[in-house]
Amino acid sequence: MKRIGLLTSGGDCQALNPAMRGVVKSLMFSGEQIEIYGFLNGYQGLIYGNYRMLDVSDFSGILTRGGTILGSSRTPFKTIREPDEKGLDKVESMKHNYFKLNLDCLVILGGNGSHKTANLLREEGLNIVTLPKTIDNDLWGTDMTFGFQSAVDIATNVIDNIHTTADSHGRVFIVEVMGHKVGYLTLNAGMASGADIILIPEIPYDIDKVIEAIEQRKKRGSKFTIIAVAEGAISKKDAKLSKKEYKKKLESSPFPSVSYEIAEEIKKKTGQEVRVTVPGHMQRGGSPCPYDRVFASRLGAEAGKLILKGHYGFMVGYRNREIVKVPLEEVAGKLKKVEPDSSIVKEAKMLGISFGD
Repeated sequence: MKRIGLLTSGGDCQALNPAMRGVVKSLMFSGEQIEIYGFLNGYQGLIYGNYRMLDVSDFSGILTRGGTILGSSRTPFKTIREPDEKGLDKVESMKHNYFKLNLDCLVILGGNGSHKTANLLREEGLNIVTLPKTIDNDLWGTDMTFGFQSAVDIATNVIDNIHTTADSHGRVFIVEVMGHKVGYLTLNAGMASGADIILIPEIPYDIDKVIEAIEQRKKRGSKFTIIAVAEGAISKKDAKLSKKEYKKKLESSPFPSVSYEIAEEIKKKTGQEVRVTVPGHMQRGGSPCPYDRVFASRLGAEAGKLILKGHYGFMVGYRNREIVKVPLEEVAGKLKKVEPDSSIVKEAKMLGISFGD
């Protein structure tokens, strides 16, 4: 008998349910008897003992369902060692609930912050296996995270649909794509949709270079420009500020986001009409795309295999087109960013895409 805990932590994404389904089905078809305990709303469920015992039928019909059947929440790692408002030791409480249920393993589906806490629990003696979830694709130790491709598809579709109206009115259109610290989503969606300018956090932009790219398009006879902007894009000027100074600037800014600031600067310097579109959380919603359904299912199945073998303390990752196991201590606290001199950035520039640098 294997007693397995499941929890989904952090922001939701499209393939959490297929990944959990993959874990459970692989264990079920191994012939091993299993009991599955689902902790509700991420680490909060583990901390406060909010869980329910799940039946195999709970994982039927969820392959195409977005979000998470367990619910999710953010529990910041930086406060995980701090007692809650009633003085509860959160780490000790998680350990208590794990051992109270006599779990053989806890499977955690999450992104960067979630993996920090997962590694902490591993260090505290819990058997942990994790799966890499995030639409940002910024988790260290894996070439791909589930949820990413589905979000790329949605963001691409938004930009695709902007093309016709931008062309009809001869406007500059800015589409703001999710990604505070990392630009993989904006970069891939921008390339897939034929964006003319792509601005990402890893490559600070010069607004004059952005305007130069717009003017060059006009000279070539193009009457519109599409700019894909990551929500964490930053100008070269602002990149020189300290974190404290930049935070202060954002707090006092009259603009709701960087896209509106860029739009205002373009309008002032060129006189062109500029429109901003922000698809927001719809990028995390809806059904997982076929790629993510397959990918998340594969990761889940491999997690089941690790559990059956008693191989704990690993994230199931994806490197060089193969599923691999990555030690949690190598993953926790590391962020995978777009390298400015990476081949994909160079190839995008070869295609005439400007990064404003």
